[in-house]
Amino acid sequence: MAQTMPNPLRDPQPIRPRKAPLPFPLNIWQSAVGRKWIMAITGIGLIGFVIAHMAGNLKLYQSPESVHEYAETLRILGSPILPKYWALWILRLGLIAMFGLHIAAAYSTKEISRKASDNAGFVSGEKSYPGGREYAAANYASRTMRWTGPIIMLYLVFHLADLTWGYLPHTDYVYGDPYGNIARSLGNLPVAILYIVANVALAVHIFHGAWSMFQSLGVNNPKYNQARKGFAAALAGLILIGNLSFPVLTQAGVIDNDNNPCAVETDKDGVAECFEILLEDK
Repeated sequence: MAQTMPNPLRDPQPIRPRKAPLPFPLNIWQSAVGRKWIMAITGIGLIGFVIAHMAGNLKLYQSPESVHEYAETLRILGSPILPKYWALWILRLGLIAMFGLHIAAAYSTKEISRKASDNAGFVSGEKSYPGGREYAAANYASRTMRWTGPIIMLYLVFHLADLTWGYLPHTDYVYGDPYGNIARSLGNLPVAILYIVANVALAVHIFHGAWSMFQSLGVNNPKYNQARKGFAAALAGLILIGNLSFPVLTQAGVIDNDNNPCAVETDKDGVAECFEILLEDK
């Protein structure tokens, strides 16, 4: 009797044993496509936060009172149904979850790509080809995502320590005085340069993210791919211009603590109360 040999083309064997599927929606995480979906959806949420945060910061150009009122509105969001700070902390926890899922999906997808080839670099995850590699679809933004991501993460920690927690000495942080805190922090040239570099990295990251999220969600057609690229460039450019305006115009003196009617250096505890009195008198 003739021996039958298995045909690897007709009956391919998986590179790694397939794991038992988890129940929905946890099974989404078990495929590279599912993780790209998670990365795209969380990316949309994070971009929405960046836009909302930038729009709120534009109140710096109205008045110190407007900035204080905006910050206080966030603290009492959901009132009187929810106690003070509760809605704000719900939003913060949602953002933390989106950040965590976004980072985990990005890292694990890179690892899937790296482990799929013996020629993939350990750090970059990119595969080596004997004849070199032509970047027909990739661009500078996509090839630097592994660097702009960590830069943004470090910047976020610094930003929170600088203007939310008040842990850094250069700010001379005053609770209830967001305008003054921003003016003092970004008035420091090294800090302003750090913010500029970080926001350039953020814009580059958003450009590729806004372009690729459509492809991850299945919206990919040569008829409107150019429009996708234009949308990504316009969105990243808008965010870049808006965010760079804060350190640049602070250095130029447009945002200045001298414009702050409640800049009472001798009684920091009275600054928040001062703003409340000014807002009540309007």
